[in-house]
Amino acid sequence: MPHLEVNGARLHYEDTGAGDETIVFAHGLLWSGAMYRFQVDALRDRYRCVTFDFRGQGRSEVTRAGYDMETLADDAAALVERLGCAPCHFVGLSMGGFVGLRLAIRRPELLRSLVLLESAADAEPLHNRPRYAAMALVARFVGVAPLAEPVMRIMFGRAFLDDPARRELRDQMRRELLAVDRRGAMRATLGVIGRRSVEDRLGAIRVPTLVASGEADTAVVAARSRRTAERIPGARFVTLPRAGHTSSIEEPERVTETIARFLDDVRAKAVAAR
Repeated sequence: MPHLEVNGARLHYEDTGAGDETIVFAHGLLWSGAMYRFQVDALRDRYRCVTFDFRGQGRSEVTRAGYDMETLADDAAALVERLGCAPCHFVGLSMGGFVGLRLAIRRPELLRSLVLLESAADAEPLHNRPRYAAMALVARFVGVAPLAEPVMRIMFGRAFLDDPARRELRDQMRRELLAVDRRGAMRATLGVIGRRSVEDRLGAIRVPTLVASGEADTAVVAARSRRTAERIPGARFVTLPRAGHTSSIEEPERVTETIARFLDDVRAKAVAAR
């Protein structure tokens, strides 16, 4: 399994595909780079595709510290540089989007474009924090198993959860959730709910940006994502029908098509500007 030592953490990554441009995929809280399995399969013939697991999640090392969004952004920047990906198209879902925004603000030279899925630039709303903090403590002392069903309802919309044809995929996602290290789950969750807003810095973003929101997302509601898009110069906002908070899994074909069309447009504009 390929790993990189980055800022004191051993991060797992996957590097596949071919192309003169690279897409780096950053996953959401409690998951791993595997949440982009469908997008990588569809896009690897046209792009180099890199997925990685944030510290404490997936197959990356569980460190004692470093779960704030600024450190995670430093981790991602170092990985992009070490793998020779820059400038890359950065796709971030939820927590991955929080990191992508910070890269676009602090390290714009690393990015060719930015795609945010079910993400926003604000701090975690106050009404969410006690519930998520309690879940983090349960994960630390009891494990993720008692939280599996509540978390599944947060992560996925009813269209996915109620579809008999998706049962095998739901079971697979539940198994991946149960495999999360309890210490990593607690530390990553606290890092997410303790993040600071970067809304006042969005006007500095100059890379082409697409913001996509699952219409059934209750974790980062569409209004928050739309507000983020409105504050980024030239950003586009789209809604993903039937998707909840994990659109890359729930509506993989639609997400892949949305990303591919956006990247085609970014490429066409770059060629025209030469």
